[in-house]
This record gives sequence, structure tokens and C-alpha cells, in this order.
Amino acid sequence: MNRRINIVPSNAPEYFYFQVLTYSASLGSFDCGIPEYNDYLTIDAFRSMSDHIALTWLLTERITYQITAYMSLIMDAIKLSFTEKELHRLNYPFRTIPSMKIAKLAVDIHFSEKYKGIGTYMIDSAKHLALSCNETHCAARFLTVDADIEHDQGILAFYKKNGFIPNTELYNKNRSTVSMRKDIYED
Repeated sequence: MNRRINIVPSNAPEYFYFQVLTYSASLGSFDCGIPEYNDYLTIDAFRSMSDHIALTWLLTERITYQITAYMSLIMDAIKLSFTEKELHRLNYPFRTIPSMKIAKLAVDIHFSEKYKGIGTYMIDSAKHLALSCNETHCAARFLTVDADIEHDQGILAFYKKNGFIPNTELYNKNRSTVSMRKDIYED
């Protein structure tokens, strides 16, 4: 039995490089097992970038130069109740809090068989991009995501394991996604 390689921030650069999607990027045969997410990468990500809606980041394996995972990031704002703000020790007079949203996150199924922790590494990378943005350009207190429970029932556990909690202000049982947040200054 082959053991999967555990990817963490300290060893990830040995196996992968991280870059913004470009028109010259070779998307190869990326397949995360969800046709909608595959199509997003090959069709919609370019349109979203040219319309200045989302910026897509690629994780590429160094050995094969194949896309291992991708995520699209957008700016966001979430409304928090008084109780939710207290949870994060936010003494802020407004309900709406600036955030960076992981609009799409997908890992190629073939690479998820070879490596462990790619999704967590992508979330960690998004957090570092948000922190960097906070230092140089604009502020975001949270990472947000609409966890796609329609395509993956286990996704809530994955995001919870990575420090996300549901946004009660945006909770709706009838949705195919669950709005979640992660305070980038808590760990």
C-alpha cells in the first residue's frame, strides 16, 4: 500500500509551486470529480478574472507540472450578530465585517490519492494572502466560504477541521451551501 505524502506549509514548496492562473497555463486534465468545478477552471475562471470578479490561484506539482488544486478568491463582507462579534472579541459598531472569500476550491482526485492535506494547504495559502493584503492594500478580518454540501456532504467537517464556523446570520436550511467563516487572527 502506498502512503500518501502529508503536505504542510514547511514541505509544500518541495512538491508544488503556487501561482495565479494565466492564459498560458496548461490546465491539462484537471479533474476534481465535480464537472461544475472542472468547467469553472477551464471556462469561467478566465471570464471571472477578465471581469475583475475573482482571482484564481493554481497549485502545480513540480515533477509533472500538472494542476493539483485551484482556488478562486474574491472580496466579501459578512453580517455578524452581536453574539457572533463577541465570539471574536470585535468591538466594532457595524454588523458588516470585511472578508476574503474562497469562492471555489477544488483538488484533483488523482493528486488527492497521492497527497494528503492539499485542501488544508490551500486554505492556509488563502489565509496568508489575506494577511498580506491586510498589510499592504486593504483589510479583511475573515476568510469566508459557502461550503458546497450539494456536491460533498463531508465538506462541512473539512471546513470545521480547518477552523471555519457557520455564519448564523446567513444560515438557511434550504440552501445547497452553508456560509462559514474563519477569523484569520485566531488559531
